[in-house]
Amino acid sequence: MTTATPTRATAPDRRLPALGGFALGALRIELRRVLRNRRTLAFTLIMPGVFFLIFGLPQRGQSLDNGQPVTAYVMISLAVYAAMVATTSVGGAVATERALGWSRQLRLTPLRPAAYVATKLITAMSLGLLAVVVEFLVGAVAGVRVPASVWLLSGLAAWIGSLVFAAFGLFIGYLAPAENVMQIIGPVLAVLAMFGGLFVPVEVLPDVLQQVAKFTPVYGIGVLARAPLTGDGVSMAAVVNVVVWALAFGVGAARLFRRDTARV
Repeated sequence: MTTATPTRATAPDRRLPALGGFALGALRIELRRVLRNRRTLAFTLIMPGVFFLIFGLPQRGQSLDNGQPVTAYVMISLAVYAAMVATTSVGGAVATERALGWSRQLRLTPLRPAAYVATKLITAMSLGLLAVVVEFLVGAVAGVRVPASVWLLSGLAAWIGSLVFAAFGLFIGYLAPAENVMQIIGPVLAVLAMFGGLFVPVEVLPDVLQQVAKFTPVYGIGVLARAPLTGDGVSMAAVVNVVVWALAFGVGAARLFRRDTARV
């Protein structure tokens, strides 16, 4: 009589996914979801272009001190505004995911927080790039003519600088309730744009507000984006402004994310 030899159960493979779970498939889904949101597209792609037609075109024929058209100055400023609205809106959408419990559900998977945040940031920056391109297309069709270097460098500065507001959107998204996040983001961005020199030049503000403007998160991006047009060169103060605000919002968003998912 033979006895059966007991078999040892094989433990399931628990290897963590590469790149912390970051996947191009998930990124494509995020991008598709954002591009299907008509309200987001209207506010980020259409409204800034309408603003240019309303406020920029009446200034055709006027020139800056270096001979460049004022319409280009307005176009670049509104491209910065479009990019910051686009990136903030994508980041702020995490408030809805929090309300639905989705962000905490993701913590039950092997997806690492860094991979999740990276997916959100790439999605936000993709929409920000689209916003800058659309604004520049509106300006070009409307007759704005500047050197190719201005198109390229100003566009890159507006787009890369909007990383500050991608992080800002995540920060607000993890800080504010879902039902209030868009009501907070809209007025805050409008006020920052006003005092950061996007709607009106900082030079026309009272002296006290001019000093305050230099410390807003919009100021540095606007200065760097318009520098190729105005010929002012790269301002180290503006660079520091962008870096400091990006780090502040990025660190704040990361801490709020960990706090939000710590109870899983």
